[in-house]
Amino acid sequence: MSELQTRAPEGFLPGLSPKGGWFSDFKFHPGGLTVHKTGTEICLNRALIGECLNWFGYHIIVRARSWGMAATRAPGPAIWFTPDKPRPWYLIWAAMAWSGSRMAGSADEADACFCFEDATWGLRAQPTHERALNFTCLDVSKSHVSAVFEEVFGYPLAIDPEIFVGEAVEKGELNGVHDGRIVTCPHPRLPGKTYQRLVDTAVGPFIHDLRTPCVGGRPVVVWIKRKPADNRFSIHNLAVTRADPADVYSAEELELISAFAARMGLDWGGLDILRDQPTGRIYIVDVNKTDVGPVIALSLSDKLKSTDALAKALIALLKGAPRKA
Repeated sequence: MSELQTRAPEGFLPGLSPKGGWFSDFKFHPGGLTVHKTGTEICLNRALIGECLNWFGYHIIVRARSWGMAATRAPGPAIWFTPDKPRPWYLIWAAMAWSGSRMAGSADEADACFCFEDATWGLRAQPTHERALNFTCLDVSKSHVSAVFEEVFGYPLAIDPEIFVGEAVEKGELNGVHDGRIVTCPHPRLPGKTYQRLVDTAVGPFIHDLRTPCVGGRPVVVWIKRKPADNRFSIHNLAVTRADPADVYSAEELELISAFAARMGLDWGGLDILRDQPTGRIYIVDVNKTDVGPVIALSLSDKLKSTDALAKALIALLKGAPRKA
């Protein structure tokens, strides 16, 4: 049966389905699990279990608000997702639930359609509605991100490891694998790997990553993530704080970020941005069109404030209202 033939109950938000539910997304094995869609291996340890419990408290609040809005307000905009529907750990799910938006039961009942597939390379699909989101964001591989970044910003991120001299970052092309490592160049180019300059983001003893969720191509919030320098590629953070994009990026940088998102075809998604401390330049090193979040290490207050900002930006996007940087 095709995606367009599949129907879900009106207003359905996946996550607590009695048939498989969340667990059907994973293959469990001793010591960890594998994500069916992406093949990503996840190690089940004490830190991850603690983060899951942290997230679940936030999820209960978001879901309770969603139920309350459904009981007291008129139905919000309905979005049809294809080929997949987001689970509750994806940021779009939380923004929809918080805003009172709904997942459409079928394509012809929707107020917008959203191409949602947790894959590095997507297949071109025909939108089912004139308001179509992420249908032209088909390639979020590291090499494509680097090429588009250089095209828009005018300075390179990618390097040729066989002629570059010095330290560089080696990463897999796939999205979300977190397999980066520092290598000393010249270095042989390995198949399936991409090579980027090592951006110096150190402030004191920590490195800083700028996770930047964007809606309608515009940054909505910035999560400043702090990690020890010897663990820069880990998914775990020592601390995370929320900031307004205008307090982190200049007006020119915000316009360039928006131009980059437009060139990528990204209507909704998260950008990983690094600021090089010696030069002050920013580098967009990763694009995630199916971003999860909010970041676990955020305080509950900052999680909810971020969700509220993203929900408002989503409603503005669905209504066709212009977004401000």
